[in-house]
Amino acid sequence: MSVPRQLGDLEDAVMTRVWQWNRPVTVREVLEDLQQERSIAYTTVMTVMDNLHQKGWVRREVEGRAYRYRAVSTRAAYAAALMNEAWSKSDNQAAALVAFFGMMSPEQRQALEDAVRIVRGNPPDEAGPEPARPQEPEESAEPEERREREEAGAPVAERPVGNAEQAAAEGPVAEVAVPREAAGVRGEEVPREEVPSEEPVSRHSPRSRRAP
Repeated sequence: MSVPRQLGDLEDAVMTRVWQWNRPVTVREVLEDLQQERSIAYTTVMTVMDNLHQKGWVRREVEGRAYRYRAVSTRAAYAAALMNEAWSKSDNQAAALVAFFGMMSPEQRQALEDAVRIVRGNPPDEAGPEPARPQEPEESAEPEERREREEAGAPVAERPVGNAEQAAAEGPVAEVAVPREAAGVRGEEVPREEVPSEEPVSRHSPRSRRAP
């Protein structure tokens, strides 16, 4: 919608109510709301709203013996049209944008960045999931608890090779004998636990003699 000029004070007051209510309104409704902040006549409000209709700001429909007015566009579109009109009159539009950006508050700058993302098809709420944080390693069992289980004769499972400092803090692991077949290695001797052998039987002992 083209904007021939900026709304006057009374026109802006009337349109503000039409935009805020976002429904068809009558002259009487606007009058009663305006009278709460200023002294104004019914005919004045009726003339203003008729002018707004002639300028294309509102459309109207007959309802009974009165007109009901509805806004043609939004206030955001009106503000955008005013900014575009002022910007198009600058002989250096880039410098005008830089100066305008310098006048913005942090909230206005954030709103501008959000608007640019929306125009580019990347709304602010779809910027992407937050990167996952690395999980902290779980604490291992205390060395004292492992030693107590070993002293009590309870089976202790071998722990996987991990952090060298953690393995050193937990203490040495008991060596378990593994049969050669279970190891799956041919030709290699697997360390076994030494088992004390029985005393050798003497050649002259009674147990070595044959019965007659």
